Amino acid sequence: MPTDAAHPGPLKVLVLGAALRAGSTNARLASLVARVITRTTSADVDLASLRDFDMPLYDGDLETAGGPPDGALALRGRLEESDAFVISSPEYNASVPGVLKNAIDWVSRIRPQPFKTKHALLVSASPSMVGGNRGLWALRVPLEHLGTRVYPDMFSLARAHQAFTDDGRLTDNGLQQRLEETVHGFLRLVEADTRYVCLQRRWYEFLGDSTEAPVTQRAED
Repeated sequence: MPTDAAHPGPLKVLVLGAALRAGSTNARLASLVARVITRTTSADVDLASLRDFDMPLYDGDLETAGGPPDGALALRGRLEESDAFVISSPEYNASVPGVLKNAIDWVSRIRPQPFKTKHALLVSASPSMVGGNRGLWALRVPLEHLGTRVYPDMFSLARAHQAFTDDGRLTDNGLQQRLEETVHGFLRLVEADTRYVCLQRRWYEFLGDSTEAPVTQRAED
């Protein structure tokens, strides 16, 4: 076996804070996730903010005239360099923030689009009692449509404006432990899928599909 296959190096994980406001609780949650990964695993973390990727509202005429904006190209590049990504997203009106959906729409237009077969973990922070969970369920839809393997477990931090200590941890030790367990479980799955080359990837549109069944054409291509 080649050396690079036997020792592929650490996982690379993009952690994206999906709020534009600098003091956002989702920016704090993204930073906490990045610290958990750095302190407790050997993975390399690329911590980013959606503020780093400026792009206009998606417009087919703009795309035809000039192609994807620089912000979309930059985000696509960071995704391609990663083995997996984490999104810490606010919840706006029980759904996905428009700025995040807009970024996904722009990046999905670039070929090959980078969401296909990437693993993703979704987390959220909100002052509400549901912690942004409704927005995460809505966020799963476009990502899974594009071929992303969204981790089944999600983490939603309720009453987030009161949930952080001065050093950036969670005030509730039980929630801190649950977050760490969720992150570690996610990374174990990514490790197994990206490092164990003996595993063969298969995807089925329906539970009854056989291994020879054609895969339905989707936007993930």
